[in-house]
Amino acid sequence: MKTTIVYAIRLIGLTVVYFTCFLVVAAIVFPAPPQSSSEQANPALALLLVSFLNAAVLEYLIWRSRWSGWKLVLVVFVTLFGVVTVMSQIETAVFVTRLPPGMLPRIFLGGALVSAAFSTLAVLILGKLRSRQSGGPALRLPASIGEWAWKAALIIVMYVVLYFTFGYFIAWQSPAVRAYYGGSDPQGFFVQMGNTLRNMPWLVPLQAVRAILWAALGVLIIRMLKRSWLEAGLLVALMFSVVMNSQLLIPNPYMPPEVRMAHLLETASSNFLFGCLLVWVLSIGKKQSAISNQ
Repeated sequence: MKTTIVYAIRLIGLTVVYFTCFLVVAAIVFPAPPQSSSEQANPALALLLVSFLNAAVLEYLIWRSRWSGWKLVLVVFVTLFGVVTVMSQIETAVFVTRLPPGMLPRIFLGGALVSAAFSTLAVLILGKLRSRQSGGPALRLPASIGEWAWKAALIIVMYVVLYFTFGYFIAWQSPAVRAYYGGSDPQGFFVQMGNTLRNMPWLVPLQAVRAILWAALGVLIIRMLKRSWLEAGLLVALMFSVVMNSQLLIPNPYMPPEVRMAHLLETASSNFLFGCLLVWVLSIGKKQSAISNQ
């Protein structure tokens, strides 16, 4: 009971910290956005919900980490910045053409500042900044180049399949999404894929690169932990789905709410499944119990 109460109090504190960091950085980095009459939701309430969801996942990740001190701060920063900003804004740079000039670099700068501030304060609040306790048993990752090669190839195939199937059968079924991107539905997944490969042949290689970047972030999260593969899979899936996609809950003037919600359903579900499958692939041939691998 005492542990639960302490966890809840710290969660409230981390929620406030995330909320405050986001607001302060947004006020400094971003110009006042134009108002959109289509948005009826309260952005402050949406940001509070996002702060709570992200803080809950990150608190559990830091709490379960076998590392501490500034090493932990750095790893949390890289993970948070990579998941929330880098991976999502790769898609923005490719597909969203409505951003004002200079907005994308501001998004990267803002994401880096929020990630740096929150990772430092979160590790401090959770009592792991000055702690000298580190190391401990880790989950065994692939040891040979050959094992990494075939597992990386399988991870790429899985991600590309999930990306295009969930994109078509969830997001692309929304008329609002098709109108936003100026596309149409040819009434068939394979016809749509044929059009995509013909008109955007670079898209599959781009998603293959993103799959490797996702895998690198997943490996970093796994390296932090000293628990079972099952817990590692859950945390990677939550980081990829909740932390990455919760920002779509926040209203913005550049993407209509119908489009945001369609993408939220698409990417949260596909990323959660991919996170689970990624850890499963990496765990093939490994023992369930942790072993020394520092």
